[in-house]
Order: sequence, then structure tokens, then C-alpha cells
Amino acid sequence: MNAPAKLDSEAHRALMMDILERQKAAHIRDGALTAQQRIDWIDRCIGLLVDHEDEIADALNEDFGSRSKDATRFTDVAGSIGPLKFAREHVKKWMRPEKRRPTPAILSLFGASAVLHYQPKGTVGVISPWNFPINLTFAPLAGILAAGNRAMIKPSEFTPATSELMKTMFAKAFTDEEIAVITGGPEVGQAFAGLPFDHMIFTGATSIARHVMRAAAENLVPLTLELGGKSPVVVSRTADMKTTAARIMNGKTLNAGQICLAPDYVFVPEERAAEFVTEAKASVNRMFPTMKDNPDYTSVVAQRHYDRIMGYIDDARAKGAEIVEMKPDGENFTQQEHRKIPPTLILNPTDDMKVMQEEIFGPVMPVKTYKAVDEAVGYINAHDRPLGLYYFGADDSEKDRVLNNTTSGGVSVNDVIMHVAQEELPFGGVGPSGMGSYHGYDGFKEFSHRKAVYTQLKKDIPQLAQMRPPFGKGFRGYVKSQIKR
Repeated sequence: MNAPAKLDSEAHRALMMDILERQKAAHIRDGALTAQQRIDWIDRCIGLLVDHEDEIADALNEDFGSRSKDATRFTDVAGSIGPLKFAREHVKKWMRPEKRRPTPAILSLFGASAVLHYQPKGTVGVISPWNFPINLTFAPLAGILAAGNRAMIKPSEFTPATSELMKTMFAKAFTDEEIAVITGGPEVGQAFAGLPFDHMIFTGATSIARHVMRAAAENLVPLTLELGGKSPVVVSRTADMKTTAARIMNGKTLNAGQICLAPDYVFVPEERAAEFVTEAKASVNRMFPTMKDNPDYTSVVAQRHYDRIMGYIDDARAKGAEIVEMKPDGENFTQQEHRKIPPTLILNPTDDMKVMQEEIFGPVMPVKTYKAVDEAVGYINAHDRPLGLYYFGADDSEKDRVLNNTTSGGVSVNDVIMHVAQEELPFGGVGPSGMGSYHGYDGFKEFSHRKAVYTQLKKDIPQLAQMRPPFGKGFRGYVKSQIKR
């Protein structure tokens, strides 16, 4: 029973290796792409997104069962064009060699120089996830292409219609020697992760990242890992609760919470917990006066994810939590065509509940209370470092205390998720939430080889000659001058 799968896997690997070898050969043959060539490739990507806007929205709606087409146009189409345009605008400046000061500095007076060159790495492997499959393919490509690389892309098997659409899209604008898309199931993904790329970026779950990292280690492939974790929200006593709850619930209901940066759990002052629940309900009612058949409210992507999230709710209820299901009156979610879960708060959660142990990745949010904000800080620090952290309030001193005493990939203050949209800021995790970062100039640098080039003086002045054997008084005097505090 296992033999055919093994043969299929070997055939897939042979196909992928052929593409990779041709891309590497083309990279050597053509040399580093000019700024204009890089801009042309970026423009082709922008054109694909513009020309296939409707098809992208339809494909994602098909894959999810029900996914807001307006949200898709915002997050996956416009949200991908933005980074590409930013890279297009700045790539010429980014490509310039960066001057550094020679050591000792006096050498520069005689003509020595130290320069950093940004060189394309070659071929970058991109493993993109199912939650924002277009955006989390094209946004990394902004930095990958700006840096002058080629790319091979393995999109998720959980969004097959979108993956096949991307394969068709890229084939229209690029040859396999430029950008290639490989579709297939887990066995193809496993083989893809083991290819000898010049760099690889993986976006997905921490548990899968461990396997990707092991596979990459076989070929010493440098990695960018964009993962997730339980991103906390700290609500200050000084927060405007109506605005705070609206922004938190907007982030929690976008894509039905299936976002690596979705607020995972929220800390509120114990005396304001009831107010938060009231305002959260009100904000959800404003956004979704209907939900079950509302195209603006997205389904959970697959049955196993639906069962997992519902299991969190059942487990919390069984262990004594109060469950607040925020659904319109009269809507019965036990009878529905798709896998929609209404936004759900879990009040008074305890650490033995599964919802507090695993990343939720759905429209469910535990609400914890605190007497002093240091309790929230202590709790956050006792757990894995998250991809995002969110603080709401008007107390700058308290804000600084929270930010300075916690470690996370990034932070949004008085909102959630929004730091990911800032092209002037690097986006990445820390520890279990990821390694490396990209977006904007930081993405260009992430996917470039930073090559140090030192140019020595043309003339062999006496000071340089003294540094060679036979070592004499001048050499010993120089060394002695360096060995001091």
C-alpha cells in the first residue's frame, strides 16, 4: 500500500529538483537582475492580482465554503498590491551598496574602503498557508523579487481552488525558471521543504515549522519562519472601552479569527470585565446584524478545524467557564450549510482548559481579569513569546511598563494586527512565534546576501609592511597599543 505513495513522492521530488536546478542555472547564467528587471517582475505580480481579482475572491469563497469577498479583496488582493508597490518604489535605493568605515578609520584617508553589497541569494522556497494564501504568497514575493531572487512556491492543500488558481496565474506571467508553483498534499510539502534552496520562508503552525526546520537543516538552508502563538491583549483601566472592544472584535472576527496575529485572549481590569462583554456584544451586533447567511462573516476552513474549535468551547464549558455566544437572535448554528462559528467569549478561563493551552485560530476569545497590570505581564512572561501583543489605554507609563517587560514579535497599541500592515516596520516572530522578519527594506535585506567587500590600499605603506613577518619593533608596538582597556 505504501509503494505507490513513495513513488509519487519521489516523482514529485524529481520534478521539483529539476525546476530548482534550472532556476539556479538561470541565476548563474543571467547574473544579478538589474533594478529594471526586478521592477518588471514586481509589475507582473501586481498585474496578476489586478487581472484576477474576481477569480481570487471566488476561489477563496469556494475553499472556505463562505468567505467574505470584500474581505478577500481587502486582505489578499489590495493587501498584496501594497507591499509590491512599496518594493517597486524603493528597490533602486535599496540596491545601492552601503558604505561602512574601515578599521582602523585612518585607513580611509589613504584610500581603503569597506562596502556592503546586497546580492541575490538565488532561489527562495515559499511555503504559504491556507488562511491568507494569496497575501502570504505575494507579500513575501515583494522582498524576494526586490532582492533579485527567483522563487518556487508551495501553497496549501487546504485551499485547493486558490492553489490551482495561483499555479495558473503565475504560469501566465513567468516561466518556471523565474517563478514556479508546486501543488500537492502533505507528502509534496515534505519533499519541498527538503530541497536545497538558497533561502526558504515558511508561514504556518509552530508544530509544522519544527518539521520544516529539520528538513531545511539537512541542506543548511537559511530560514524565515512566520508562525503564531497566543497573542495577548492588555486592556488598561484608562481605555475607552467602546472603541477598544470594537477594534478587538473586528480583529477577532476578520477571517473568523483565522489569522496568525488574531487577538488570542484578553486581559481586562476585573471591575471593567462586564463592561467589556457588553461593548463586545454591541460591536459584533453592529458588524453582523445577521451572521449565519451573511457573506461578510467567514466560515472555518475545514471540518477538522471546526471540530477543534468547538472542542475548545465544550472543554471550557465542562470545566466551569461561562460561555458568551454572540449570535443574532433566532439563528441556529447547529443547522447550517457551512462551518460558521459565532464569535464566542469564554469568561473566567483556567489554565487547564485547552483554549488556554493552544493557539485558537478561530472566533473564540477567553477573557481574563486582573487587579494589577503586573499580573497580566507576569502571565504573558510565563508562556511562549507571542507573534503579537496588543495594549489599549491612555497611560503611557503603564504602556511602557507592559511593552518593556514583555517580549513579542511586534506590538500594536490601541489596535490589533495593524503593525503587520506597516511596510516601514519589520514583521516577524521571536522564539516559538518565528525567526527572521520581512516587509519593506527589512524584507529586501532578509532575502539578500549581505556581502562584505573590503578594498585595501594600493600602496604598500610601511605600516602595512610591518604587519608581515619577520615581526619586529613596529609590529610589537602596534599590538601592544591594542591590548589595553
